[in-house]
Amino acid sequence: MKVLKSNSLPPAYRRLQTRLSQVGWVALGSVLERDHSRPGGPRYQWSRRVGYKTVTVALSAEQFAWLKSAIANQRKVWELLVQMQELTLQHMWKKNPWNRSAQTLVQKDPRP
Repeated sequence: MKVLKSNSLPPAYRRLQTRLSQVGWVALGSVLERDHSRPGGPRYQWSRRVGYKTVTVALSAEQFAWLKSAIANQRKVWELLVQMQELTLQHMWKKNPWNRSAQTLVQKDPRP
């Protein structure tokens, strides 16, 4: 099997690699800013799956801001990976045109 070296990749794919390498910290889960009107000011929470359970922890304002950014970065990573996967399939069908039935199955595959 021939493996492509990074310098032989299409420019669009290399641009996505560069953007991916520039993403900062990543985190899974979601953050929530609770009611401001209560005594003591706002409260912050982070929820995420650990195994089969959802775990929620209290956060400081600084932790909330940091995790909010890291979660946004995780979403950027997913978007970039989807674009890279699409380019990979386009390249595969262009360079390795197998039978039409295999190609049709992949094209009908729903995206998440």
